[in-house]
Amino acid sequence: MSEIDILSFGETMAMFVAEQTGDLAQVAQFHKRIAGADSNVAIGLSRLGFNVAWLSRVGNDSLGRFVVDTLQNEGLDCRHVAVDPLHPTGFQFKSREEAGADPQVEYFRKGSAASHLSVAAISPTLLDARHLHATGIPPALSEATRELSVELMTQMRSAGRSVSFDPNLRPALWASQAQMVREINALASLADWVLPGLGEGRLLTGFDDPADIAAFYLDRGAEAVAIKLGADGAYYRTHLDQGFIAAVPVANVVDTVGAGDGFAVGMISALLENLSFPEAVQRGNWIGSRAVQSRGDMEGLPTRSELPVRSVA
Repeated sequence: MSEIDILSFGETMAMFVAEQTGDLAQVAQFHKRIAGADSNVAIGLSRLGFNVAWLSRVGNDSLGRFVVDTLQNEGLDCRHVAVDPLHPTGFQFKSREEAGADPQVEYFRKGSAASHLSVAAISPTLLDARHLHATGIPPALSEATRELSVELMTQMRSAGRSVSFDPNLRPALWASQAQMVREINALASLADWVLPGLGEGRLLTGFDDPADIAAFYLDRGAEAVAIKLGADGAYYRTHLDQGFIAAVPVANVVDTVGAGDGFAVGMISALLENLSFPEAVQRGNWIGSRAVQSRGDMEGLPTRSELPVRSVA
């Protein structure tokens, strides 16, 4: 039996978060954290007690050491994180906003160490994992990371492992929208559970209605689809069932970044624990609501003891 419950991969960047509101150019003080949708989900699953292996690449620099130290402190297995002597660790600046407004983010990741991650990094140990979580970010970084995404998803599903996929669209990283749509939908067809936001689903499928978006992916091989609807909660559809699950009310939205990652943590953890799909969506909504109440991308992700008692029949 594998020691690894979940395999996740991608780029973790250093993140400098403004301590004051206003134009980033005028901000004098920043707080150093980490950022990356893929590692946010990995951290969230680790906090819930899963053994999570992290496959990535960092530069031979202080930011790379900071990233790995932070991930290890969160309980991630970082033995498969390579140190690249030629390319730097990516980083970003993030503005501080009030009243729940989306922050400004400036990325410095082109040519980063993680963009040089390739299929050569795949080892038999990693393929023994019980579950693979993938997003649309690694395939947007480079041709090498795109090939890695396809190979990992193909091999894991062929081996009978479960695979989840969050499109996590980053249009600025793609050569064109047409290429993004084509490549992301091809990857989604390799997943068991597809987890788009409503706007993403509309862009990727051309359909407006959540039921039609879900049907698009079910017809292409998915076993289940959950569509994030923001303040309206989420819609789910399998080949046997469908429905809406209400959002968890939030009195004070502090930082919207990371809500979708929190949703993925809830979905994946619940399904790996053999909870029903409605229960999984409910947990996803709840963790997503926690994420938006904390400043930082993953600071609000809960531990196992903080999870609410199951309440969906």
